[in-house]
Amino acid sequence: MTGMNWKRVFLVWLMIAAAETANGSLRRLFLVPFIGDMPSRQIGVFLGSALIFLITALCRRTFVLASTRQQLLAGAFWVLLTLCFEVGLGLLTGATWERILSDYDLRQGGLMIFGLTFMLFSPLLAAKLPGVREPDNRKRYFK
Repeated sequence: MTGMNWKRVFLVWLMIAAAETANGSLRRLFLVPFIGDMPSRQIGVFLGSALIFLITALCRRTFVLASTRQQLLAGAFWVLLTLCFEVGLGLLTGATWERILSDYDLRQGGLMIFGLTFMLFSPLLAAKLPGVREPDNRKRYFK
């Protein structure tokens, strides 16, 4: 099994974080005034999931992950980084813990748990797209 290139996995997450930040800013500017905060955050989860998958699919050759385990490790790493980023940014901007956690509370309408679950599986799903082959390590032994 080839080792993971954590630097590349991290760089792809940085692209995801930048896209999600832009998504959140545009959502607050254009969607919140018309439908309100929570409904716009709910829509943002679905738009964000689409962005995550698009970036993952476009970058899947950059960080070829040779196994399901590596794909899930990359997704779990992204989830951990995203949680740290979200909580840190929330606290830096003065959000209360109640407000931060409301995004993850289904009873309050928060859908972020679904977005994070999708993020976890995005590398695995993107690897299933046509055009990506898992490395065949047998070739070097039989040449």
